[in-house]
Amino acid sequence: MINFRYHVVSLAAVFLALAIGLVVGTAAANGPLTENLNEQVNTLTDDKQQLRDDLEQSRAELKKNADFASEAAPALLAGKLANKNVLLVKLDGSDGSDVNTAIDGIAAMLGTAGAKVAGTVTIKDKFTNPATSALLLDTAESSAPAGVSGALPNQSNPVDTASALLAAVLFGKAGTPQVEGTRTVLSAFESGGFIGLDGDFKAPAEAAIIVAGAPASGKDAKDRNTAALTLATRFDISARVVVAGLSANGLVSAVIGDATVVKSISTVDNAVTAYGQVAAVMALAERIGGKNGHYGSGTGATSLLPKTASVTNGS
Repeated sequence: MINFRYHVVSLAAVFLALAIGLVVGTAAANGPLTENLNEQVNTLTDDKQQLRDDLEQSRAELKKNADFASEAAPALLAGKLANKNVLLVKLDGSDGSDVNTAIDGIAAMLGTAGAKVAGTVTIKDKFTNPATSALLLDTAESSAPAGVSGALPNQSNPVDTASALLAAVLFGKAGTPQVEGTRTVLSAFESGGFIGLDGDFKAPAEAAIIVAGAPASGKDAKDRNTAALTLATRFDISARVVVAGLSANGLVSAVIGDATVVKSISTVDNAVTAYGQVAAVMALAERIGGKNGHYGSGTGATSLLPKTASVTNGS
């Protein structure tokens, strides 16, 4: 008679057989599986090294391109903007360090072209913020000189009104004195937190390069981006303007996308590079000479650099 002990021994034998089978099966499969995994790891390692090599090569090529643009700048720019006063304008944003790099590079290229930087105006977030538009309008109205206040545009658009006032005191023809009350206006906007100032602003500027980063984001992004275009358009009424963007997005695309503004304001979409900085100054010389264009490598650009960019001192 089969007893309980028999059943226990039988079950133990079954489990032992299963265990032995698993061990034998795993050992048999382990070789090909390990081989396959090793091959995948080796492939990924090779791919990673290739990507690293490609990145290093791209960096080296970018540096060579930047070196070439910098070395070619004197030949391309010398005398193009001799005795011209140029205002630099930068739009505050999250990519401020790149905007500063572009501003510094463009300022150096302006010097190479013989221009004088009249000063740098930083348009702060508060200037384009819909929540502070009433305060912006009040600052414009209270600081406007008597000879200017009557010529300001309809006050239903605070950004347009404030931009028109800034344009009135910052721009003028060569050799003309500044508008009386310029310092009062600039100080009022600066103390109100709407702009930042760097420079002496002793003479009115004849032209401006506006350096812009990424477009605004968030719930009021549309209003802020529209405000930036309003500022550029208003400045363009008083002076020759080039918008130099870090990319083809933001203010550059807004200008190119406007059927009227695209014919007046010139754009450069790679101002963070040496090529873009040379292009911005060449585009400004071209703009002062009465032409406009759109340069870089993004959507809407027609070429990397203007084909010609000459301007006489009397133009």
